[in-house]
Amino acid sequence: MIKELRWKMSVLHKFTEISQDLLDQVTGAELPKLYFNQQGKMSEIIKKLPQLQDKYRPTPWLSNTHAHLLYFDLIKKKSIKLDYDRIDQLTMQDGGVTAIAWYGYDLPQETPTIVIMHTITGTPDSMRELVKDLHEYTGWRIALCLRRGHAGLPMPVPLMSIFGSTSDLKEQLASIQNLFPQSDLYAVGSSAGTGLLVRYLGEQGLDTPFKAAFAMCPGYDTELGFQNVHPFYTKVMTKKLFKAFIKPYEQIWTPLHSVQNVLQTKTLQEFQTEYFEMAGFSDYESYSKATNPIYVFENVKIPLMILNSEDDPVCSIKNLEPFKETIQNMDNVVVVTTKKGSHCGFYEGLNTKSWASRLMADFLRQYS
Repeated sequence: MIKELRWKMSVLHKFTEISQDLLDQVTGAELPKLYFNQQGKMSEIIKKLPQLQDKYRPTPWLSNTHAHLLYFDLIKKKSIKLDYDRIDQLTMQDGGVTAIAWYGYDLPQETPTIVIMHTITGTPDSMRELVKDLHEYTGWRIALCLRRGHAGLPMPVPLMSIFGSTSDLKEQLASIQNLFPQSDLYAVGSSAGTGLLVRYLGEQGLDTPFKAAFAMCPGYDTELGFQNVHPFYTKVMTKKLFKAFIKPYEQIWTPLHSVQNVLQTKTLQEFQTEYFEMAGFSDYESYSKATNPIYVFENVKIPLMILNSEDDPVCSIKNLEPFKETIQNMDNVVVVTTKKGSHCGFYEGLNTKSWASRLMADFLRQYS
């Protein structure tokens, strides 16, 4: 009887293994690829992250990159229930307005705080999933830093940037530190928010309150990255930029004649090369030199993990290629890539939880 039971269990186990292997082949499940300095500080950290030792298995019906992205953008974002504790508007030194959306505001003073830099048209609503996940995994306070013009913020000064402003971020961080001087700070950038995150880290070097940072789905060189966006998404996202930052503030932009040229653009690359005056620069070159994170990337000194998906139709994996050698010579940076995951999705399991959020939380906690 016992032998028969053992045999049945063995057969069942083998069948399960075969089924999982077949499912992995169909969904594209693979071990993450890692790019880092083998002699650097990241070697020991990576050993402590079990996710990186196992395959990322996307939710089976989301193994297609477009299905994955559309689910993330049109369904998942809208299904998350979360009420922020408060949203504080901040007046910048030049009179412009940004804001901080808080979750876990009333936690003890010494509780660590994760500062999130959001997506290209990010709002408190669109970022609820990441905010909720990171809070649940860590128990830490979350501060979502809203850039100018996002979520309908007043725009008394005609100035905006699709990648954000490091000077505005510094003022937001000063406000956070003033409120919670005993709280250790950690940083997360999502999509376009990674441009702001890495630009800030590169400008500051060691002169930053952040203990560690995570960049999800960056485009790397912002002068070239938009060229690799899938044709459908570049058109859709350009229209979203018009809707979010130009149409609601038409009177503010009236003095800038270049706005009419911006409104004629059809792609993100065209938008970026035309909107520099709206970002406060006299020409595209000076805008790029002041905002592109690649110019200061090698001066990033704190621990930084970067995550990209090989099937990302927005921030293409092609954008990583020129920087692999540089990354593998830096002892504080690791890039993780997965075969699937699309753009900022990385869903796994039947309940479509974010594999990426879990990795972020585990990585940041290594430095607490």
